[in-house]
Amino acid sequence: MKRKILATALTLTLGLSGLTTAALPQTTEAANLDDQLNNVKEKQSSNQEELEQKESELADVKAEQEDVRAEIEQLNKEVAETDEKISVKEKEIKDTNAEIDQLKEEISALEDRIAERDKLLKDRIRSMQQNGGGTVDYMEVLLGATDFGDLVERVLALNTIADQDKKILEEHKADKQAVEEKKAQVEEKLASLEENKAELEDLKKELDSKKAQKDKLMKSLEEEEGDLHNHMMDLNETAELLAAQEKAVKQEIKRAEEAARKAEEERKAAAKAAKEKAEAEAQAKKEAAASSSKSSSSNSSSSSNSAPAPTPEPAPAPSSNATFIKPAAGPITSGLGRRWGTFHAGIDIAQGGQNPVSAAADGTVLKSYHSDSYGNVVFLTHSINGQMYTTVYAHLQNRAVSTGQSVSQGTYLGTMGNTGHSTGQHLHFEIHKGSWNSSKSNAVDPMNYIR
Repeated sequence: MKRKILATALTLTLGLSGLTTAALPQTTEAANLDDQLNNVKEKQSSNQEELEQKESELADVKAEQEDVRAEIEQLNKEVAETDEKISVKEKEIKDTNAEIDQLKEEISALEDRIAERDKLLKDRIRSMQQNGGGTVDYMEVLLGATDFGDLVERVLALNTIADQDKKILEEHKADKQAVEEKKAQVEEKLASLEENKAELEDLKKELDSKKAQKDKLMKSLEEEEGDLHNHMMDLNETAELLAAQEKAVKQEIKRAEEAARKAEEERKAAAKAAKEKAEAEAQAKKEAAASSSKSSSSNSSSSSNSAPAPTPEPAPAPSSNATFIKPAAGPITSGLGRRWGTFHAGIDIAQGGQNPVSAAADGTVLKSYHSDSYGNVVFLTHSINGQMYTTVYAHLQNRAVSTGQSVSQGTYLGTMGNTGHSTGQHLHFEIHKGSWNSSKSNAVDPMNYIR
């Protein structure tokens, strides 16, 4: 009898040991999730440091922009002043050209008078040549006088002719000199103005060149600022995703702990049931042995060698989908790898019509939102056999789940669409072994995981 009870107790102990071993994976899974949660927190810290660094760089760029902007304003002021000076010189040149036109008219009038005098003098010379061989015989004119009065008149006439000839010659000479002086004056003034205008235009070109360089520098700084803003937006988006992922992992830890607690309760219940069953069987055998006291010792020996009670089956582990399913119907149009000069971190599934997209495995919605690049996108966090995974469902037409929601494999997430940076209706699907990050360093080929 004692041997039967000992065998039964041994069987019960082995059964309980088996149940305990069955429960261990849940504890290990929770521990692994804790490690991955710490990893997410480390990435959050690293992301925050990079964000602060980019904010500092952005502040430096903005300060440099202010300096360049001040220089551009000064150059604009100098260019405006130079433009004003050029306008003044152009007006002076215009006025000088008008003065030149006036002088040209005066020069033309002087030249006409000079031409008339030339003609008069040539006629006088021609007349003198015809009357006396080219010279006037003043003595003959004087001796030809009939009386003293006639003599005086002849002398006065000769003086008048001589004075007129002298005056004509002097006026002729003065007019020619005036023409030359006015021409030289106008040409000198015009040359000076043209020279000043050329200097101002050279200065304006130099200022325009400097301004173009400053504008180019400002454009470069603005592009750098834009890149920093975009990087900071990526970092902020990553920070939001990491924060959401932290919550999702905590939720997965809670779910794993709940599953472990439930398994432990089931194990204890099974152990209690097995114990009660063993005790009942032992009591029944004890009562049977007492009632068969008249049995022979051979029967007693045969009875003592009866088969032990069967080992109780361990409590089943909580159900969990340990593999991924294809999240949408349709052909794979693009795989993981280099594409168009960048890394394509997942696969594309394309099909027309209203094509539903489903969760590839049980998990928690770590983020459901609209992204500039992903469009309508859903991120899920999964805990499978102690390993954390993140799946991404991008370019959706709509989103049917919200952040923090628990989903089962096959849960409807939305409809295949063409939102964000997309060139036609399709689902962009990613699997990350661990947490998601902007560099996609944890991305794995979904084709190796989906069934």
